[in-house]
Amino acid sequence: MSENFSLLLLLLLVGVGSSKAKVNIEWQIGGVIDYSSRVGKEQKIAMKMAVQDFQSSKAGSTQLAKANIEWHIGGVIDYSSRAGKEQKIAMEMAVQDFHRSTAALELIHKKRVQAIIGTVPVAEAALVSVIDKTATNIPIVSLTSPAINLPPQQMLQKLPSSIIQMSDDITLHTQCIAAIVGMFRWRKVMVIVENNDFSVYSGLVTFLSDSLREVNSEVEQHLAFPSLTSLPNPETTIKEELKKLMGRSNRVFVLLHCSLELAILIFDKAKQMGMMEKGYVWIVPEEIASLLHALNSSAFDNMQGLLGFTTNFVHSNKSFKQFKTKFRKIYELKYPEEEEYSRPSIFALRAYDAIWTIAQAIKKSQAQFSSVKLLKNILSSNFKGLSGNITFKNGKLAKNSTFQIINVVGASYREVAFWIPLFRFCKTNNISNKYVKELDPVYWPGGLQTVPKGWSLSNEKKPLKIGVPATGAFNQFVSVSYDQGHNETLITGFSVKVFEAAVKRLPYHLPYVLVPFYGSYDDMVKQVFYKGLDAAVGDTEIMADRYQYAEFSQAYVESGLLMIVPVKPNKSKEIWLFMNVFTTEMWLLMVGMHLFIGFIIWLLEREDNHDLKGFGSMLWFSVTVIFFAQREPLRNNLSRLVLAPWLFVILIVSASYTASLTSILTVSRLQPSIQDIETLQITNAVVGCNGNSFIVRYLINVLNFKPGNIKKIESINDYPMAFERGDISATFFTVPHAKVFPKDFPLSFDISEAILRVTESGQIKQLEEDMLSSFKCASSSSTDMIDNQSIGPQPFFGLLFISGGVSGFAFFVAILRLVENKLQILNLLRATLIK
Repeated sequence: MSENFSLLLLLLLVGVGSSKAKVNIEWQIGGVIDYSSRVGKEQKIAMKMAVQDFQSSKAGSTQLAKANIEWHIGGVIDYSSRAGKEQKIAMEMAVQDFHRSTAALELIHKKRVQAIIGTVPVAEAALVSVIDKTATNIPIVSLTSPAINLPPQQMLQKLPSSIIQMSDDITLHTQCIAAIVGMFRWRKVMVIVENNDFSVYSGLVTFLSDSLREVNSEVEQHLAFPSLTSLPNPETTIKEELKKLMGRSNRVFVLLHCSLELAILIFDKAKQMGMMEKGYVWIVPEEIASLLHALNSSAFDNMQGLLGFTTNFVHSNKSFKQFKTKFRKIYELKYPEEEEYSRPSIFALRAYDAIWTIAQAIKKSQAQFSSVKLLKNILSSNFKGLSGNITFKNGKLAKNSTFQIINVVGASYREVAFWIPLFRFCKTNNISNKYVKELDPVYWPGGLQTVPKGWSLSNEKKPLKIGVPATGAFNQFVSVSYDQGHNETLITGFSVKVFEAAVKRLPYHLPYVLVPFYGSYDDMVKQVFYKGLDAAVGDTEIMADRYQYAEFSQAYVESGLLMIVPVKPNKSKEIWLFMNVFTTEMWLLMVGMHLFIGFIIWLLEREDNHDLKGFGSMLWFSVTVIFFAQREPLRNNLSRLVLAPWLFVILIVSASYTASLTSILTVSRLQPSIQDIETLQITNAVVGCNGNSFIVRYLINVLNFKPGNIKKIESINDYPMAFERGDISATFFTVPHAKVFPKDFPLSFDISEAILRVTESGQIKQLEEDMLSSFKCASSSSTDMIDNQSIGPQPFFGLLFISGGVSGFAFFVAILRLVENKLQILNLLRATLIK
């Protein structure tokens, strides 16, 4: 038996003819490919096809000599014996350790190649340039997907310009994964990486973490698998590693970098261990998703429900159809055992385009036998290849790919959306199409119809054990009682209602049971830490020292510490307190309007009404009108029209004055018996608080109260009696507002988001009005309250406008009459003088 299982060396001999003279120049292009893998097989066939197609094309028929393909490194081993099996594993491990950078150096020195093409990672290509300065200008076309720009920083600060990456940048791949995670709102993911490439893939997790941060997610844990060929017992190793992941609560797994061969084994073991059932999520990268067509039915059975993404390319043009037909024929002849799975992937297309890129660059170079010229021509390439437009920018493909999101269902897979860079999804690969906020329905592992929540408890069937404080001071927030008739414990209250409303907003069902907790609040938080409780709900204050034991949800009530003291009646009154009823503007406006209206009435009545002859009579009339006690009859209809709306204004303003003055007199009598905490400390006063809350520690450690001056009162109903008996001078309460969860508990993220949704809907505000109305109180100084109660002219603008308009009209009429009378008198005098 013979099998090529390791590194592939491709030697391309090209003769170039000059238009002026026949000059034969031999170009040697070296290749480094592992053709024991599916990708390597496809790339090998695609590159041979590219050489043949270019030679037979118009571009290469007259200038390229017949190419000579040589394959190196092979083995003949009897695998039926134990010794043969061990030899195979040992040789594979040795070849794996023999880095591709060494193979590239050998091609440069022994084969004298002018360029290298193959699956040479960027870091190793950079290492070649560092080790051998003569290789700096030799083009190295990397077919590694994705393009991982991670050279060892201690060796190289900047990538050589000779390294050309024939694939998408890794950041596009990590952004696509992050977009999928963000679409389904998973907060944490588990990452699996196959570490088989010069340890550069350790940096992949950093790239993914940066992308996940944009969608409010993170990498909880990452697991690096050794290379498959280096494992003496792969199945046992994979099973042990998956057990580690299975023990975590997170259920979202991302195969960030993994060969198809290792992925097949991982999913086989995951299926056996129940990790492909309901609640699990698996996301695979392009290097696996693009090769799903090469899998048999048993492999598909193990991958049901997984998500992945593949580079989208045009399948309908004539060039691809011709390439696909020819590729399948060659592949089926070369590998008849894989006849059913002979479709080309994106990796074959890029290998084909890479050979065309080099061949066209050689043609442009003509008789200039120079790697520098060849590199320049490669970087200036611009043509339409099978995988898309081939143009380069900074040594990478210039065009960002569009990815097709796929979902494995049955014996194949289906598309659920297209992803365009910058976290956008659309229904088709047309960038001008409208973006969508959700994908098509996804078939999840285990046949789950709803989106998995992304995490799981150790026992899904067992409901969450949610603790609630049974000895809290405020029954409005949490009330625990026992119903003897139904033999059950009743738990209700504002905090419980908010929790129930938030649970209803979760995108999945959450089984839970509320359990009364009879210890202190600190003990309840610690019970969450020690797994005695899965979470806690109640009037629990967020404190810095509690963060070492648990996490807290989004706040739903404003937090704070309140000091309540009895009021001290104040018998004294301010001399000018009554003036505070109205603002200065209101007083000036009312006095001015009143005098103006009195003046108009006097002006209209002074000739015919003997009671309103003098100016003093007008002032007295203005005073008596205020109290509706005027005795002077009005004889002019116009003056009655002026007075009527003004009397209505006086009535409304007087009623408002009376009500406001009563309120101000009440507030002015209420003053706190103790002004501040310092007074309590100086007078050695006794204060009360809930003995189960953190307030006891806070009063002693922060506010420096003596332990003997702190009286623990359990029920809020006991505080009024304690004040009346003089047992306490003040009391302290907290404004509670959070729920408690264990450290790294994924439910805390979902509940916090659900609380925000409940808050935005106005439901929490309604609950506050319904359940906490009797609990609300406000504190401020009497002076502030009086200032806030002073009434300005704004509420009376309508009435004042009507009254002022009528008065203005009457004033105008009175002036006209006065002028008319004056003119009549002058005319009489003039007539008398003439006679």
